Amino acid sequence: MNLQDFNTKVYPLKDKIFRFAKRMLDQTEEAEDLVQEVFIRMWKIREKLDEYRSLEALAMVTTKNLCLDKLKARKFPVESFNDQRQFIERIAEEPRSDHSDLITGVKEAMNSLPEQSRLIVHLRDIEGYEFGEISEILGMQENAIRVALSRARQRIREILVNSRNHEYQRN
Repeated sequence: MNLQDFNTKVYPLKDKIFRFAKRMLDQTEEAEDLVQEVFIRMWKIREKLDEYRSLEALAMVTTKNLCLDKLKARKFPVESFNDQRQFIERIAEEPRSDHSDLITGVKEAMNSLPEQSRLIVHLRDIEGYEFGEISEILGMQENAIRVALSRARQRIREILVNSRNHEYQRN
């Protein structure tokens, strides 16, 4: 693969890689550095890239593994980051006022999910990945992903309904 092919096939993945890295690392600068590391690694194996079924899945798996390495290097268990993650970057920081309560509720509901569930919801509902692609990225069975996604969505609904009921009871 030459530079032009690399720029055409791999470089367009930079935004997805960045969002995924930022989601896992919760630090913009570290996520930006990690994107560069992913591109360096993919460039080093550019001659073998045609052997992969999905360059996007390869890039996302590489991103996930590098993020996990960074988290381990911080000498904190990965599970301790559950409460520190930010909600999905694609939701505007200053939402329209008519949706701000809903967006805040969704953020809170997402933050209450286990990290793996949040990643599955992010990859499926925000990034639009298919179950097979998520399976490759997270190293899980497709059925386990479907179950986890269903449970995560149900939990988000429950939290939103309970929050809304609680708000009506106060008023």
